[in-house]
Amino acid sequence: MKYTKYFILIPFCFYFFLFSSCTPKLDIPTPHGGDADFSKSIAIGGNYLAGYQDGALYQKGQKFSIPAMLAEQFKLVGGSSFNQALMPDNNGLGLNFKTWESSFVSPSHLAFKTDCIGVSSLKPVKNFISTAAAASYLAGVAGNSFNNLAVPYASMLNYSDPNFGNSFSSGNKNPFYHRFASNPGLSSIYSDALAQNATFITAWLGMEDIYNYAQSGGITESIPSAIIFAAHLDTILAGLTANGAKGVIATIPDFRTFPYYTLVAWDNADLRQTQADSLNDIYMPAGLSHIKFNLGRNGFVIDDEFAIGGVRQLHNGEYITLSVPLDSMKCQKYGLVFSTINDRYALDSSEVYRIDEATNSYNAVIIQKAAQYNLALVDMNAYFKSVIAGIKWDGADFNADFVSGGFFSLDGYHPNQQGYALIANEFIKAINIKYNALIPPINCVECDGVLFP
Repeated sequence: MKYTKYFILIPFCFYFFLFSSCTPKLDIPTPHGGDADFSKSIAIGGNYLAGYQDGALYQKGQKFSIPAMLAEQFKLVGGSSFNQALMPDNNGLGLNFKTWESSFVSPSHLAFKTDCIGVSSLKPVKNFISTAAAASYLAGVAGNSFNNLAVPYASMLNYSDPNFGNSFSSGNKNPFYHRFASNPGLSSIYSDALAQNATFITAWLGMEDIYNYAQSGGITESIPSAIIFAAHLDTILAGLTANGAKGVIATIPDFRTFPYYTLVAWDNADLRQTQADSLNDIYMPAGLSHIKFNLGRNGFVIDDEFAIGGVRQLHNGEYITLSVPLDSMKCQKYGLVFSTINDRYALDSSEVYRIDEATNSYNAVIIQKAAQYNLALVDMNAYFKSVIAGIKWDGADFNADFVSGGFFSLDGYHPNQQGYALIANEFIKAINIKYNALIPPINCVECDGVLFP
């Protein structure tokens, strides 16, 4: 009997030992900052680092901006609190490029809207905001030690200009820096950044110099030369890294990667033969024989002071911006007859050339300065092209399609919060590689995509 007990106990002990000794031990690496010091981080840049999305700046967008999400990860490797001049609520405020309508707009949201032919469908909708109603968003925010110094639509020339901190009521058309300027009218974004004495800098500079021009159809702004851009960038980076601070800087994406420039195709005038003939009967007798319509897809007609009669058709390689009056195109033949597309809504070949040349030359400068100042480099130009092809994160698919792609917000230019989280992870990858750091990636379960009613 006792032998039987022993024989039963022997295999039991063997299997207990076998399974207990084979229990996997997860060797989870401990996050660390490598060669960089994250104890005091700041961000300097424009729309993207500010968290601008859906055509406006609002509180949740700021809380899930790229720098704010990075700062949460930096806390795992010695980072500290990250202060932002938060908007008072999630209603927010955006600058309206169509200033003849209003100076300010609300964030866009999806809602059912009936178009000019009586069809109701989900579309991005925004509201005009009067200057009086915008007062609470324009007011200064208490405190003078903000880590996020990114200002929507701030160009390189604005960073060192104290007048950029003046109020909207004094004539400054961009009120966002005024909200948190340490000394409005005297301080500058750059001086406020210097005063932080940061150990780590997140920078994305130069986009606004190009895209303030591009979003307006090339009529209200000019693009500074690469030489001017390099000089201003050098001043900023030299000052911010003078104390040995490390950092990360990003390149500028190609404008063709944004739905804002590609959603409305240049040749989307799809005509029946009778329609084409009718349009030709209008243009030909008017001496505009260079404008000709055929069965199928045709280029829209735009204003061009150098063309015969001041008008011509768009051709391949030219673009219509998403700010174009879509209802007028659908129901009033805007861009075909009687009313041609205003230059503010189109990028002609010469404007496309300027944008491409600036993007390429600015990126060359950014790459050179990243090496010069020992900064991590994020190739956002390449990354945004990969978004067009489609990317997968945490089992979900993302691409650049407007509304349905999951990456861009409802303005077609700025990402939504999920898109910003994906971009922030690209920053983390670059930082880890450059500084031998181990910062975990972001998994933002609270980040909004496009919200449906």
